[in-house]
Amino acid sequence: MPAVDSLNGFSYTRAGGPANLALVTPSDSTDLTHVSQWVYLSVAGVLKVSTKGGQTLTTPTLFAGWHLMELNRIHATGTTASGIMVGW
Repeated sequence: MPAVDSLNGFSYTRAGGPANLALVTPSDSTDLTHVSQWVYLSVAGVLKVSTKGGQTLTTPTLFAGWHLMELNRIHATGTTASGIMVGW
C-alpha cells in the first residue's frame, strides 16, 4: 500500500519540526504509513530509500540526528543506519 501524503496540496513549513513520529523497521516490500518530512537516525550509516519524487537510491553515510527527507520507503537491503524514526 502506498504511503499516505497527509500534506499533499497544502503549503507548509518545516521550521517547527514534525507533528507526528513513528519508529521504522526498514522493509524492502512495505512503504511507510505516511510520507516522511524528517528522518532521525540514532546510529550513523547509509539509507537505501524511495523518495516522494519516485527515485530509489542509497545515501552517502549520514550522521546520527535529524535529516530533512520526503520518503515513501526505507529499504532493509542496503541500509546500515539504525534507530530510525520518521516524522511528518
